[in-house]
Amino acid sequence: MKGKNLLIFCSVALVMLLMCACGARRSQAYYDYESKVIGTELDGSYTIRAWGRGRNGVDAYVQARKTAVYDVIFNQIQFASGTAPSTSGVLQPLLLEVNAKKKYESYFNAFFADKGEFENYCTMKERRLWSSHFQRTDAQVQAQVTVKVYRDKLKQKLIDDNILK
Repeated sequence: MKGKNLLIFCSVALVMLLMCACGARRSQAYYDYESKVIGTELDGSYTIRAWGRGRNGVDAYVQARKTAVYDVIFNQIQFASGTAPSTSGVLQPLLLEVNAKKKYESYFNAFFADKGEFENYCTMKERRLWSSHFQRTDAQVQAQVTVKVYRDKLKQKLIDDNILK
């Protein structure tokens, strides 16, 4: 009788273990990730790890490049651990003006358009082989890419266009 109870207990435990293991799989593609600065150059450029979403891989890579440039202009970007040149640990945005996105909305809509001028201020040419990652779902692709953003050139462009004072 003791062996039969042990067999029933083991069977029930195995069934419960299998039911728990068959839980819903969650895709990382629906999470929002923040850009990180992973390197600085002496020419005023920053290497940024950015994320983008799109309907295919090409769209996701373009969106990641737009995100990197957008974050340099409007958002503080955290440095990855061990890469911060200063004690603050964040890269300050170029535009600190309140409501700058809304005030210069037409300018930035044209700037960030597909094949827009933002492409002159970033590149993916210096990324390492296999450093980009992407995840597919039925609805979208999310890409994590390494982008080099020319912050000084971007700053000069905004000054020349009277956006940055």
